[in-house]
Amino acid sequence: MTYAAIEEAARGHGLIVMGALHPERTGAKALDGGTLILLGAGPGFWDVFTAAPEHADGNPDPVDRWSARVIKAMAARFGATAHFPFGGPPYAPFIDWALKSGRAHPSPVGMMVHDTVGLMISCRGALHFAEELAIPAVRGRSPCANCRDRPCTTACPVGALSGEARYDVDACHRYLDTLAGQSCMMQGCAARLACPLSRGAARRPEQSAHHMKAFHPR
Repeated sequence: MTYAAIEEAARGHGLIVMGALHPERTGAKALDGGTLILLGAGPGFWDVFTAAPEHADGNPDPVDRWSARVIKAMAARFGATAHFPFGGPPYAPFIDWALKSGRAHPSPVGMMVHDTVGLMISCRGALHFAEELAIPAVRGRSPCANCRDRPCTTACPVGALSGEARYDVDACHRYLDTLAGQSCMMQGCAARLACPLSRGAARRPEQSAHHMKAFHPR
């Protein structure tokens, strides 16, 4: 089993490898040894997902159910154990794992920022292998260190994500209930979209609208 083979298989499902780590070396929570591969939505995700039965069956949590089916099948194929950021409590410590992969970092607005998809992180699951696989080296430096303007801190129309205080959940949700707030509901969070690296996610408006509806149901 190789990292490249896992990456190729993930790509076939519209997923990307969002990070990889050796838990014993990094001190990752809740895991003993081996290799952890984090999988997230990539540019091809929406086309794959919308063609899947979970998208059309009308049952709750279609993305989570799709993720469970696809990633469990990958785990069976490769002899790994599947983990998911949903289905708790208890919940697997995905934030800890993402940060310790060296490819995700705290951002100025509090959310994690990823080195290729910016603030559009959508981690769908992870594969844990008992053996230590060879994985790419990463710089481990936050991309925000080289972002001079930090547009994520000024993009929110109501200042709910400014970097100067904790996320103002109430202000955010009140705005999303207004006519002006439909831009965020249909296009995606303005702060997330403002991150220059978010373009790397190639996120479609309809995908962002799906996530926003789940975040702020009417």
